[in-house]
Amino acid sequence: MKYKMVIVVRDDLKLSCGKLAVQVAHAAVECVRKAEHEKKPELKEWLREGQKKVVVRAKTLQDIYQLEFKARGLGLTTSIIKDAGLTEIPPGTVTCLGIGPGKEEIINKVTGSLPLL
Repeated sequence: MKYKMVIVVRDDLKLSCGKLAVQVAHAAVECVRKAEHEKKPELKEWLREGQKKVVVRAKTLQDIYQLEFKARGLGLTTSIIKDAGLTEIPPGTVTCLGIGPGKEEIINKVTGSLPLL
């Protein structure tokens, strides 16, 4: 496989498994929507290859924003997810960052050193 999507979750929030799963899903869906809107050719290839997704951890909110800045600088689709605040955390809390879909070698420049969830 040559294409993937990476979801970076904040490790400092200590979300429940269910909440975390929903936030990751929001990031994946939003990245696909943005890639479709931006007419990214990587989307078609990623879909054809089986939609590889990887979930990794970042320590802090600042890390999330630094990763987004780097990813956008490389031309990757990104999506910052903010929670509605109806259950576990306050409204507007940034929970995760979606990156891609894009070429693995490019995404790895941004997230390759982060630990898997």
